[in-house]
Formats: sequence, C-alpha cells, structure tokens
Amino acid sequence: VFTDNSNAIRIANMSALTDHRPWGHYTVLADEEDHKVKRIVVQPGKRLSLQRHQHRAEHWYVVKGEARVTLDESDNMLTAGNAVDIPIRTKHRIENTGSEELVFIEVHTGSYFGEDDFERFDDDFGRTS
Repeated sequence: VFTDNSNAIRIANMSALTDHRPWGHYTVLADEEDHKVKRIVVQPGKRLSLQRHQHRAEHWYVVKGEARVTLDESDNMLTAGNAVDIPIRTKHRIENTGSEELVFIEVHTGSYFGEDDFERFDDDFGRTS
C-alpha cells in the first residue's frame, strides 16, 4: 500500500518504459542528459544483433546468467558479477549461452542515446534497421 501517490505513479510509469524485442526485453531505468541505464533480459539461446554505435559507449554488467560477448573480432564469456566496456564505434553483440534468462545492466555514456544510433551488421530475426 502506497501512502504517497507519486510513488505509485512512478512505478506505473516504469512499465511504459519496457520494450519487448524478439530476443527478450529491456526496461529503461534512467534516461538523463549525460547517461542512460537499461535492465536487459535475453532469453536462453537468443542474441542481440551485431551492431555498433557512433555516439555512445556502453558498459555491460551481468547480474544473472551466462553470456558470450563479441567485441569486434574477439569473443569472451561473462557470468554474473562480470562486466565489459564497449567503446564507441566497436562492433558488439551479446548472446545468452545458458539455460536461464540472461540479465544485465547497460549504461550508456556519450553525446546521444537515441535508439536510432546503431549500424546493424547481422541479425537473427531479419531486422535491417
């Protein structure tokens, strides 16, 4: 039970910030002028597209599960408690290699955080943009 209606409104608005994708979903936790934070859930066996960004760097912190992270031409495995930094203009992808949901926190820094700042190179779901 909420005694402060502003808390109820903030929690209700959080559901509007969740975006479902073919690989899982993400929720925007913060969208500020100097950074953006997402909680991303990837279903077992699924992976995000191979892409790069022109205006933002990303930091991924794995909360739950196992992941294969591609940075340019190298692959690395991450588990809960591990993190990786993705510099601007670096090709990258994350794949859930485990049998449970992969959950990670993504922090954007840079000059622009719009969802249109990507160049897609490969996608399991046939998306080109």
